[in-house]
Amino acid sequence: MSEEAPKNTPENAVVPVEQKEVEFYDTTIYAVRDADGRVLVPLRPVCTGLGLNWSGQLQRIRRDEVLKEEMGVCVIHTPGGQQEMISLPLEFLQGWLFGISANRVKPELRSVINNYRREVYRVLYEAFQEGRLSLDGSFEDALDSADPETVQAYQMAQAVVRLARNQILLQAEVGRHGEKLEEHGRRLDDIEDALAPADRNITESQASQISQAVKVVAMELTKTSGSNQYGSVYGELYRKFGITSYKLLPASKFQEAMDWLTEMFEQITEKEGF
Repeated sequence: MSEEAPKNTPENAVVPVEQKEVEFYDTTIYAVRDADGRVLVPLRPVCTGLGLNWSGQLQRIRRDEVLKEEMGVCVIHTPGGQQEMISLPLEFLQGWLFGISANRVKPELRSVINNYRREVYRVLYEAFQEGRLSLDGSFEDALDSADPETVQAYQMAQAVVRLARNQILLQAEVGRHGEKLEEHGRRLDDIEDALAPADRNITESQASQISQAVKVVAMELTKTSGSNQYGSVYGELYRKFGITSYKLLPASKFQEAMDWLTEMFEQITEKEGF
């Protein structure tokens, strides 16, 4: 059995020289080492253990400019026989896991993702307390003489710290830009409200966008439920915005309505945007 191979992967999958089973949050996953000494982790068993949608996660990886280049295929031996599985190098696994939203997994498994994030933040905090990551001569000597598995574990811990630090800095930067954009948006809304008639509704073009978005969401819900969901989506839209027709939506509420429909679509399909 084999999975769909990444487009950027050679036709022949990597045949490992060593394979190990690793306990990850009470789930057995596989790790293999190739001839160059690089450790690869098949992703589907990790998704299965965390209750993640494999198809959705594969799409997310392919959208990531870095992860899609690192994604490959390796051969593993399982109780069911030899399989080819899509994998990521070990050093990129932490970044992929840290990017998973807890809302994407089953409710009973959300604590697993949140605990992982909490552990990463804790590692970062402890690492920088009182300069614990600074190396002295005795430690460097000990590191040189340590066994390879211990050195690899230490390097993995450092990689987690770097990833967490970058994530925190990125989130802070995004937050600052988001606050500025929100402030500008409020000012524009105030100007628009002051200049436009109080009863102005969305334009024909905006009404068409709302209608198309509702149609897409309803189609996805219909696939899941097996019954027509157009009426229910329109009903939710009307109740949320206090209107009796989507064409009566206030112009000032257009973007909010599109954001609401987009979020509903993303929750159903695990895709980003329409």
